[in-house]
Amino acid sequence: MTIQRLSAFTALCAATTLGVAQPASAEPVTWEIDPEHTVVAFTVMHIDFAKVLGRFSEIEGRFVYDPETRALGEVRVEIGAQSVDTDHEARDGHVRGEDFLYTSEHPTITFTADGGTPASETQGTVTGDLTIRGVTRPVTLDVTLNKRGEYPFGHGKETLGISATAEIQRSDFDMTYALPTMVGDTVDIMLEFEAIRAD
Repeated sequence: MTIQRLSAFTALCAATTLGVAQPASAEPVTWEIDPEHTVVAFTVMHIDFAKVLGRFSEIEGRFVYDPETRALGEVRVEIGAQSVDTDHEARDGHVRGEDFLYTSEHPTITFTADGGTPASETQGTVTGDLTIRGVTRPVTLDVTLNKRGEYPFGHGKETLGISATAEIQRSDFDMTYALPTMVGDTVDIMLEFEAIRAD
């Protein structure tokens, strides 16, 4: 019953789908995920009755992206596994334990990637490596660029708004507790985040 938040989380990989109007000249720049405007969440089925929703509150990440060529690289997202929250204290403790995230031994969930495949001006996929419990598996994110532009207040910097989803099997990450009847194997991941131009 885990997300595999990546980076989820990552996620930010969605930047590869940019395709809106671009400046006349551009070059690869670094973008940083804004943790104050980032959500990494997941759902997993419970005894076939309903899905449990969880989320992570500790997320940081960055990537290199060229607005003109839409080339993406050096994606790295880190999620604090201990920050998992399912709105149920006892369940959160269980999810942090050896049956699921095993956070005492593996405190960080990571997602890394070095490219993506645009499908349209605002959509595409990013395939990278998701690591949970020390186990690394390839994961593909379906990504959408919601907006690119200068932020209307606060920092005022150029910002990307991105949505991404993915589906994983928790058993692929050695989380087989309560399979197949109590806790579902399929985990649906959802990422919503803003990334700020760093330079």
